[in-house]
Amino acid sequence: MNLENISIEKINKDDLHTLINWALDEGWNPGKNDVDVFWNTDPDGFYGFYSDDKLIAGGAIISYNREFGFMGLFIVHKDYRNKGLGNKLWHFRRDLLISRLHSNASIGMDGVLAMQPFYNKGGFNIAFRDERYEFNSQNIPASSNVSLINQEDVTDIIEYDQIHFGFQRSNFLINWLQMPESKAVKYSENDKILGYAVIRKADKGYKIGPLFADNPAVAEELFKSSLSIAPDNLIYLDIPTTNQNAIDLVEKYNGNYVFECARMYYGTPPKIDINNIYGITTFELG
Repeated sequence: MNLENISIEKINKDDLHTLINWALDEGWNPGKNDVDVFWNTDPDGFYGFYSDDKLIAGGAIISYNREFGFMGLFIVHKDYRNKGLGNKLWHFRRDLLISRLHSNASIGMDGVLAMQPFYNKGGFNIAFRDERYEFNSQNIPASSNVSLINQEDVTDIIEYDQIHFGFQRSNFLINWLQMPESKAVKYSENDKILGYAVIRKADKGYKIGPLFADNPAVAEELFKSSLSIAPDNLIYLDIPTTNQNAIDLVEKYNGNYVFECARMYYGTPPKIDINNIYGITTFELG
C-alpha cells in the first residue's frame, strides 16, 4: 500500500452512506434511515482516510453546540486494517473534535471490548457497560398515558431529553423524532412528560433508542408500546448495566444478550441520573 496516496478528508454524505454500510457488514445493525439524521445533525462531523479518492476508513466527531462531543462509527475497511491507519485516524479525530468544542468540554464514545484499552490510553475512561438485548415483538396493551409525540410536544421533549442526555441536542432530535419507519412515543400525566422512547427500523428488526423515563413503571409502559410496533419482528435495546431497573426490565421480557460496549468519556461525564436511562440512543452519536 502506497501511503503517499492517502489523505485525511472530511466525509461527504455519499461516503457517510458507505461508512454506515460498513457498520452493517460489521454486524452493528444500523438504522435504515440513520444517514439523513446523522448528516443533518452535524455535516462537518465526519472524517476519514482516502486512498486515490476512495474512502478506506472513517468515523464521526459530532459537536453538540460545542458543549459536548461524541465519537462513533469508527471503522477501517477490512482490506486496510493492521497497517496503523486506525491509530492515526482515531487520534486525528479526537484532536480535531477537541478543537471543535469549547475548552474543557467532554467527549463521549461507546467502545467495543477489544478496543477499550486503546481508548483508555487515549484519555477515555469507562463510565458504564452498555449491553444490547434482543426481544421478540409482542402486542401488549400499554397505558393510555402513552401516546405518539406530535409537533406540539417537540419543545418539551427537547427539554426532557437535555436532562437525560446531559446536553441539548435539538438539531439531532428534530430529525430523530420524525424518521421514516419509526415511532416516537411519550408518557405523560397532567400534561407533564415523564418519559419518552423512539423505535426505528434497523437493517434487522427494530431498535429502541432512547428510552428515558422517570421511574420503572413509566419505562415499562413505553417499552411495551415499542414491542408492539411491528408483528413478527426482532426488537433491540441497549441498556446501561448500572441501572438495575433496566436489567430487571430486560429479564422480565426475556431479552437475549447480543453484545456489549462501554460508554467512555474524555473529561467529565455528563451530570445525568443513570437510573432514568433505560435505553441509550445510539452507539454512533450518543
